[in-house]
Amino acid sequence: MLVKVFPIKLKDGAQAAAEALVREFAPKGPGAEPGTVSFRVYRDPAKPDYLLFVEHFADQAAYDEHTGSAAYRELIAGRFAEVMVEFVEIDHELVVAL
Repeated sequence: MLVKVFPIKLKDGAQAAAEALVREFAPKGPGAEPGTVSFRVYRDPAKPDYLLFVEHFADQAAYDEHTGSAAYRELIAGRFAEVMVEFVEIDHELVVAL
């Protein structure tokens, strides 16, 4: 299993817009992809204009399908990128899950 973690700094005041885009994207992108095991986005109530994405994929091919989808290109690489300052992509391997 491939795990991707993305801490994302948003532009000042972009929290609500970013969250709306993520809510729009979830059912169209990861929710429709058989290789996406889970897609979770967290906010930090003490840190405005920040989101943390934690995503689980069956394998690299599933992640490539995810990032190649029309929904991803339009909503994440397109509109979401406009409200973002920076992000870090961190790969992980799952050790334990309950």
